[in-house]
Amino acid sequence: MLTFIGLGLFDETDITVKGLETVRKADMVYAEFYTSHLMGTTVEKMEELFGRKVNVLTREDVEQNTSWLSHAKDKNVVFLSGGDAMVATTHIDLRLRAKDMGIDTAIIHAPSISSAVSGLSGLQNYRFGKSTTIPFPYTRKDKRIISEAPYDTIKMNKKNDLHTLVFLDIDMEKGFMDIKTAISILLEMEERKGEGVLVHTLAVGIARAGSDSPSVHADYIDKLKNYDFGGPLHSLVIPANLHFIEAEALVKLCGAPAGIMK
Repeated sequence: MLTFIGLGLFDETDITVKGLETVRKADMVYAEFYTSHLMGTTVEKMEELFGRKVNVLTREDVEQNTSWLSHAKDKNVVFLSGGDAMVATTHIDLRLRAKDMGIDTAIIHAPSISSAVSGLSGLQNYRFGKSTTIPFPYTRKDKRIISEAPYDTIKMNKKNDLHTLVFLDIDMEKGFMDIKTAISILLEMEERKGEGVLVHTLAVGIARAGSDSPSVHADYIDKLKNYDFGGPLHSLVIPANLHFIEAEALVKLCGAPAGIMK
């Protein structure tokens, strides 16, 4: 059997009791940390708590070289990932591959940034539209390439009066994108496209969700860029029109300008 287990948001203790019990009973334990990363722990700390060797897979191991899946034909294999299990498309692909190989699968869920942002910010969960990711820009033929997808997603969600959760890139070479960099990229795209999607818009930054010291702050996007959120991981929310309770929550819980309550 292959069991997908979410590790939660920050450290090794975020795993559920059910998840921990399943890991301890497993014959083999695999993990990936390129779709998300637990900043408050290490593989060694996980192994100490879990009582099992954790085999860390590369992106290629998860998406291409999946021969390790065959172990689940006659052993109990666990696949660990940050946040909630199965949120990333690549994990769904793994489950489908296992299905095609005749391997039974199960899922044990855990805390996710998708739900944590609502609790930390006060923005109502049912008012979120499609989420998006801001990738690091890259250079091709001496030209700076910036993905337009995040800007277009925010535009679409705003048109439908929905909030946008923006994930920030994790790159093995460039590291963890921060909110300042993410906003700079969005404003650069606004300048290029000139559609007014981000002009005088409110934004909410969230850092280290799930830790004992998360940082949550809301302000107009050009000012939020200069706020110091500290260490990673960072996420960004671009709200739509606010319900009066959402506006009050952003002011009282996130330090947003009091004028948004008018």
